[in-house]
Amino acid sequence: MHPYLAVILVFIVGAWALETLAEYLNLRSLGPRPPEEFADTFDPEAYASSQAYTRAKATVEIVSSTVNVVLLLAFILLGGFPWLDGLIRSLGLSELTNGLLFFLALGAAMEVVSLPFEIYRTFGLEERFGFNRTTPRTFLADKCKEVGLSLVIGLPVLAGVLLFFGRFPLTGWLMAWGFIILVMLVIQYVAPIWILPLFNTFRPLPEGEVRDRILQLAEKTGFRVGGIYVMDGSKRSSKSNAFFTGLGKKKRIALFDTLLDRHDPEELQAVLAHEVGHSKLGHVLKNLVLGILKTGLLLFLVSVAIRHEPLFEAFGVDQASVYLGLVFFALLYTPVSLLLALSMNAVSRRFEYQADHFAAQAAGGPGPLIRALKKLARDNLSNLSPHRLYVALHYSHPPLKERIESLKAQGTS
Repeated sequence: MHPYLAVILVFIVGAWALETLAEYLNLRSLGPRPPEEFADTFDPEAYASSQAYTRAKATVEIVSSTVNVVLLLAFILLGGFPWLDGLIRSLGLSELTNGLLFFLALGAAMEVVSLPFEIYRTFGLEERFGFNRTTPRTFLADKCKEVGLSLVIGLPVLAGVLLFFGRFPLTGWLMAWGFIILVMLVIQYVAPIWILPLFNTFRPLPEGEVRDRILQLAEKTGFRVGGIYVMDGSKRSSKSNAFFTGLGKKKRIALFDTLLDRHDPEELQAVLAHEVGHSKLGHVLKNLVLGILKTGLLLFLVSVAIRHEPLFEAFGVDQASVYLGLVFFALLYTPVSLLLALSMNAVSRRFEYQADHFAAQAAGGPGPLIRALKKLARDNLSNLSPHRLYVALHYSHPPLKERIESLKAQGTS
């Protein structure tokens, strides 16, 4: 076996083993009763449901990840990459077209493998715990829209990257980086206007106490927002959330309609203050910059890897190409990707603490935000005692217990 191939196989299996270990430890960390500070929100029945939900999700994730790894290893060891490349090259098309067809074929195969699990998560798992409100028609429509967006946005971006790397061996990664930055900024700007409305209906928050409180909050914090909207999140799930989207004059705050139904105006103001905090503290811009830097690093490493012939030899490919180099690099990149994910999650959790503190100050104390976070955890059946390894790998937000402890330590200052 080629040394590179052996290393890549170890990376793939190692990443799977780490994820599986994290799921196992996360299940082991489930306690027999809720932490004392949640006794006012989680009764025994709600806590039992949250534990059952955590176990059910872990089972699905372990099975799906195992299936994915087994199929990937089989595809690699049985010569799937040279076979697919040879099949596409036999059509006699251009190198760019070959690359696009190669990625379309891989994407279609991945979708076929993941679709049964996605259907089960929606109509089995989420349905069993009372969350799902997605109809088969909505599910199918969402899938069609996702595929359409991938073709309209993803294919041109991929074509640009392949062209830059193919025609400019030394500087192609810089050109691709600039191109992707432009696309990222455009998508951030137009997403609230053209992309998000494809999936959900957004209506302005109606007049009333909630709107008045939010406008007072905006004036108090000096926050300029393009609009405050209610999103029909109940169309797909009974879970609640709020988020900030857009750039410049197009930035918006969106509230799930389920959030409005379950929280009082004071709690909603605190939740919105948290979202405003992300903007006022520069988290949106910082995340964008971090994403841009991460993309630049990735493209630079790609430019080195795709010219390295032993990497192609490891997979039994006779004719090197940019598109195959991208795929092989993605497999070789697994440990770096894991380290970057750990770092990005840690930064994100730090930002969440800062936004919580901003919200507590803006709302006159931590009480309303603490009440809102507890209700969100109960309504979404959140795990109250996640394992640290699982948190490091998957949590962009701190565990709820730690968020509340941090808010209480801040007091009303």
